[in-house]
Amino acid sequence: MTTAPVENTARHPETKGGARTMISCFEPATRKPLGEVPVCSPAEVRERIARARRAQTAWAERSFEERKELLGYILDHVLAHADELVDVIVRDCGKTRENAMLGEIWTVAEKIRHTCEHGEEFLVPERVPTGLFPHKRAEIHYIPLGVIGVIAPWNYPLQNILGPTVPALFAGNAVIIKVSEHVAWSSQRFQRIFDEALDKAGLSRDLVQIINGYGETGAALVSGGVDKIIFTGSMQNGKKVLEESAKTLTPVILELGGKDAFIVCDDADVEHAAHTAMTGIFIAAGQNCLAAERFIVFDRVYDAFVQRVVELTSALRQGPPLGDRRVDIGAMTTPMQIEIVERLVDDAIRRGAKALTGGRRVLTDQGDFYAPTVLVDVPESAAILREETFGPVMVILRAADEDDAIRIANTSEFGLSSTVITRSQARARRFVEQLVTGGMCHNDFGLTYMAMGLPFGGVRGSGFGRLNGREGLRACCNAKSVLIDKLPVGAPAKLYPIGPFDYDIARETIRSIYGRGATKTAQAVTRLAKTAWLALRERD
Repeated sequence: MTTAPVENTARHPETKGGARTMISCFEPATRKPLGEVPVCSPAEVRERIARARRAQTAWAERSFEERKELLGYILDHVLAHADELVDVIVRDCGKTRENAMLGEIWTVAEKIRHTCEHGEEFLVPERVPTGLFPHKRAEIHYIPLGVIGVIAPWNYPLQNILGPTVPALFAGNAVIIKVSEHVAWSSQRFQRIFDEALDKAGLSRDLVQIINGYGETGAALVSGGVDKIIFTGSMQNGKKVLEESAKTLTPVILELGGKDAFIVCDDADVEHAAHTAMTGIFIAAGQNCLAAERFIVFDRVYDAFVQRVVELTSALRQGPPLGDRRVDIGAMTTPMQIEIVERLVDDAIRRGAKALTGGRRVLTDQGDFYAPTVLVDVPESAAILREETFGPVMVILRAADEDDAIRIANTSEFGLSSTVITRSQARARRFVEQLVTGGMCHNDFGLTYMAMGLPFGGVRGSGFGRLNGREGLRACCNAKSVLIDKLPVGAPAKLYPIGPFDYDIARETIRSIYGRGATKTAQAVTRLAKTAWLALRERD
């Protein structure tokens, strides 16, 4: 890992033959350079896929116990080096150490624990009913796909690598991960996690490979011969991945952005709702696909909720997370993202919204920081109600009642997740049925992701396919349909040559099995018997 100060080439990257060959890395909270990371060319991507495929052949034959052992080695490394990994995460993406520990180390540890404890039961051959074939055994076999490509974003550098890699590995696949160029520096340290675990297990290091680069590298991974792509990122980039994957008909899972609704009902405890809201929007400075970006508050508790979140937000401390004082919120990870947040907030204010806190960049002499912001009176024409903000901005909207809250929540083109704060379980279940999202959490924020038995993913513009749980593991497999003899029935099904009564026999057999009502069934059986007798006479 290069750490010597070098020129920041993010704006002036080193090129060779017109192609960018190096990625310059820096700390977003201090703008200090971290070093340079080489770009993986499209040709090298294809070569790495070939190496991964060779390594996967042996790995697919390993038992579930051996797969658990490898994941155990990975977990051991993460826990033993947790403080070091947290500092690497903080330096590369600017979040606080607490956010890194809870949002990345804890999440990864729980993913591995759950997979080791339950993964085998989800992947062993599954017996299903055989229907009309009692002499057969019907099974679904979950076969490894081969090589899975992962394209990971920058907001959770460790979790976004290990989150999809753990189920893909356990299912028997090799994995190649292309990380965002904005967190390329930390990826080199994370590769060591896999290398050391693979060495202990006596496996090839080619089984899990992290690659770095820009869009060209990602495109080469998508169309370079992998068996599936798991992409996490924006809707815009997800469409590009889908377009590229169509060239080779490579299947994809798209975990895209969100504009999640956080609904505070009129029976909610305001103190509970306010603190849950703070978690929902200010974790990782709002750079979270699950971030609550629209707070829909019933009229009855609106004023009290606004007053309390303004008090809490005004007290937040912000600055470099590895500085000499404790902070609650760190930096924005990329200059591009802070520009998006600034544009959306400024547009809302020009249209009549009020910023009760924040609403501007801060600490500009140190790094890329945007002040935690509370916006009210946001008009429907404001872009911030439609576009993903991905920043520390709490947008609070009024709702007259339950129906109005559902209407507002469902106006978004996104549909990742949602939060509902209410004392009523009956009301919460009504929201479950009516909110158009991939998930909903009652009286807590974001815990649907940590309940690893649940599938995770969205609808509408938030993508398709699922990670986590049984569905996430099986998504890394070919679900192969198998019908095997249970009884030695040797008589062949003779269809040819077609006889004069074969059609009538087929029709009346179908009617006798599927006819509704005893009379219709009896009539069909009678006709079937007559037709069969005529067929026998014809043969004679």
